[in-house]
Amino acid sequence: MLRTHTCGELRKEHEGKKVVLCGWMHSLREHGNVVFLDLRDRYGITQIVASDTLKDRLQSLKRESVVRIAGTVVAKPEPNEKLETGNIEVQAQTLEVLGEADTLPVDYQDPHITEESRLTYRYLDLRRPDMQHNIILKHKAALAAREFLDKEQFVEIETPMLMRHTPEGARDYVVPSRINQGLFYSLPQSPQIYKQILMVSGFDRYFQIARCMRDENLRMDRQPEFTQIDMEMSFVDEQDVFDVLERMHAHIFKHTLGIDLKVPFERLTYKQAMDRYGSDKPDLRFGLELVDVTDIMKETEVQAFKENKTVYCLNAKNCAEFSRKKIDKLNDIARTYHTKGVFWMKGITDGPLAKLLDENTARALAKRCEAGEHDLLVVIADDWQKATTALGHLRNEIIKEKELQPTEPFKFAWIHDFPMFEWDEEEARWDAMHNPFSMPREEHLEYLEKDPSRVHAKQYDLTLNGVELGSGSVRNHKREILERVLKVMGHEFEEATKKFGFMLNAFRYGVPPHGGFAVGFDRLITLMCGHTDIREVIAFPKNKKAQGMMEGSPSEIDKKHLKELGLHLNN
Repeated sequence: MLRTHTCGELRKEHEGKKVVLCGWMHSLREHGNVVFLDLRDRYGITQIVASDTLKDRLQSLKRESVVRIAGTVVAKPEPNEKLETGNIEVQAQTLEVLGEADTLPVDYQDPHITEESRLTYRYLDLRRPDMQHNIILKHKAALAAREFLDKEQFVEIETPMLMRHTPEGARDYVVPSRINQGLFYSLPQSPQIYKQILMVSGFDRYFQIARCMRDENLRMDRQPEFTQIDMEMSFVDEQDVFDVLERMHAHIFKHTLGIDLKVPFERLTYKQAMDRYGSDKPDLRFGLELVDVTDIMKETEVQAFKENKTVYCLNAKNCAEFSRKKIDKLNDIARTYHTKGVFWMKGITDGPLAKLLDENTARALAKRCEAGEHDLLVVIADDWQKATTALGHLRNEIIKEKELQPTEPFKFAWIHDFPMFEWDEEEARWDAMHNPFSMPREEHLEYLEKDPSRVHAKQYDLTLNGVELGSGSVRNHKREILERVLKVMGHEFEEATKKFGFMLNAFRYGVPPHGGFAVGFDRLITLMCGHTDIREVIAFPKNKKAQGMMEGSPSEIDKKHLKELGLHLNN
């Protein structure tokens, strides 16, 4: 080894010891006849004291040069309590330059550095302590997940990266085949089909920390390539899946952050989540619950309340101070979710809504919503889906505007009992709300053909702090039920066979009941690190245009390679 210790390792008990350190020149300060070098690696910083010829050599090097220094550990005259190595310093005796640096193109430690610069010079950006902390925490979380799942008898199995195209919602990234020209592989959006086939194969507990790719529009919690903790289990119901996932997350949090999670996690049906929070991924660390006031408002003479099926109200506590401009912004947000806007009043006497209601109705509304004179009541009358969804987004806006503080740092919740189908207005047919391969609830099978809107699926999402971490379901392993589901959606079984034939064929030879889940690993780590953008926990992410700024991807390929692949570009 070129070094005896790391730059974060030396303590007072090493005083008098001969050591060799390697690292980056973090900063250099001159004081009289000596210079003080802060030598850095990912473990920490150690102060080096150099004089005479070593002083001159160090001063000739640029910041971020990589050096090897041999010397003696001595007590620091004035300890620095902010550093773990703050009680000692190393008196340098020899210096070897391992990698001389040019002048840096950007100051990667500048808090105002642009996103473009961070991604272009990612090798510098990754030297920042917070980035190294994030990447190391992700590594430790992956180790903890593997350790837990191994003890639970799960088997880690790799599935193909080059697979057949199967429709999964988002666009596939496609790879042309050189050997089989005119044919294409798809990169996996998930290992879904393979993991279900593994259940048929008798591997009753599978997992994989899987790389997945989706060609979709990007945002802060999406990247074209991402990682998920993927798992599947045979002979289980929903509660079994919930139990494994809860204990796995508790293990991860304990071994990475030292936090004891409260298990079991809170569980809400889809209907409860929408009724109370206006979202199927609610942040439960805040109050601000929606209230159904349909019965109260139906008694008024206001036409909007009479003609709409539902009326919901959100009591924005202590928001009577909101200006008209802020309330207009809430109204604009509500309209973007296809409502006609909001009715509002402050207390029971101020605002447009107060003028529309008689005193008894206003007091009944305030009582139902537990509102006082300092509160702002926001009301939406529309169909159930639109009213609750719009108010859910207003709830998020008010939390942000008021800078409300969460009651706890991490709050998980299961959202389950989703509708199996939703009506597609453009196609004028029923479509799967999540996917057609989830098992409908047995008690709802009688409604499959008669009233699909009443059918719910054994489908579930796990949320954390208002973010969907992932989805799962108990799978539909019965051919006759799957045929019925596909017919409700306007598909014939033969059509599905063309797309998923190899999986459906495997199901002919003894398929166990099975269910599973996939955790968005990047999203989980992002929240654990206190960030909102998953690029903060990915070593080499893409920008918002799906470009790799550092390496210049995607890039053109030459005509020779195109010809080998049998491709011709029309541009």
